[in-house]
This record gives sequence, C-alpha cells and structure tokens, in this order.
Amino acid sequence: MESTSPPDSPAAAAPAETILCRVTPWYFRRMGMLAGLLLLFGLVFLYDGVRGYPQSVALAQKKEWFTTEFLPTFDAAKKEGRLEQWLADAKAKGLPTGSEGEPPRWVSYAAQNGWAEDPKLYSDREIAEQFWFGYGCLAGAGIVGIIVLLNRRKVLRGEADHWMTSSGVTIRYADVFRVDKRKWEHKGLAYAWYRPVGGAEKCAVIDDLKFGGADQILTRLLSRFSGELIEKISEPASEEQQPVETQE
Repeated sequence: MESTSPPDSPAAAAPAETILCRVTPWYFRRMGMLAGLLLLFGLVFLYDGVRGYPQSVALAQKKEWFTTEFLPTFDAAKKEGRLEQWLADAKAKGLPTGSEGEPPRWVSYAAQNGWAEDPKLYSDREIAEQFWFGYGCLAGAGIVGIIVLLNRRKVLRGEADHWMTSSGVTIRYADVFRVDKRKWEHKGLAYAWYRPVGGAEKCAVIDDLKFGGADQILTRLLSRFSGELIEKISEPASEEQQPVETQE
C-alpha cells in the first residue's frame, strides 16, 4: 500500500508541494452498497410486518381450525353413519374430503392450495419487531446517505510542515511522536499519535483507501519525524520451519 517516489519524481524534486487527497470512488461504492443493503433489508422487514407474518399467522390459525374443529366433524359423521352427507357438504364448501373413507389430511390440503405445510404462529411482538427492524434499517440507509454527502467534498491535505485532516484539524509533523503502520499493508490505515504544544495527546488516522494518495502524506510524515515507528512484525517461524538440532 505504501509507495515511494523515485528520485526524479515531482514529489522528490519539490517535497513542499501541496498534496491533495480526495475521497476515492471505492469509498463511495462501498458506502453505496451498504446503503443499498440496509434499504433492501428494511423493505424485507416491512414486507414481513405488513404481509408476510400476518399471512403466516392466518394460515397457522387455519391449520389449527382444520385439526381441532374440522377433522372431529369427520370422525363424528363417520361414527353416526352420515359420512355421505358430510362428504357432500364438505365438497360443496370446497373443503377436503379425504379418500377411500380416510379423513382428509392437512398436508394434502395445503399442497393443493400452495400453502406452507407448517406455518408459524407469530406473536404480536414478533410482528411489531419487523416494523422496528425495518424502520431501523431504513434510518440506517438514510444515515449512510447523509455521511456520503458530508464526505463528498472532503479533502486530506499535506503541506511542507503539517497536514490537515478531512475535518480541518492541522497536525504538525514535528508534533508526531509515534506512527503505527501495522494495518497499512492490508487495510491502508496508519495511526499517528501527536501532542500539540500545550495540548493533550491525540491520535489521527491516515486512510489510504478512503483518500487517494494518502500514502504520499504518510511518506512525507515519516521523512520529517523522529519518533517511534511501529511496523508489521513478522511472525516467528513455525516449528516445521525451524532447524532441527541433531546430536552426533
């Protein structure tokens, strides 16, 4: 992620040149995807609250009626010898009649109508939660959209003796006493601890994925400070890689 300029490059020839790092298209794509996912989830939750869950509840109640009220009438009609009349009434009402004297089954009845075999009876709280989650996701999508708009014109600026963060904070290279580059290679993140004159210790982030060209600011910072540099520490060799001592 870190890059160095060749000796004859403009950056090396004029190190005091202002470095402007604008928000990268990658950042906007990532935030756009996040907003899209939140919007999609919000719509799905709201659909379940308005339609999906209530339909499942209605179907679960119908299954309960089928099992506890409708089927007992079949058994009673068969026991009393009026099964033919029962079958005729059920057929007239569009209800299942079974076959070969066997009682109708919910599985067959549900399959004929394209219903779920085992619908869930959701509670009122579970239905209400779908609205909470839905509105929460939609609010999250809106917040992400606002963040994108706020970051649209932000710039990371590097000068000869200081850099300016995207929020307008000026940090002198001479005030930096520690730089952590352990996440730079894979995530493009570097952390700079600094202590302004008469102020408390603070930490600033240099984000090369969000701001294109931030590596130039980091390079300039490293060339102008003499504090502690924390870099990625190589992992120790595994036991398989370590030489095996032998005795002669």
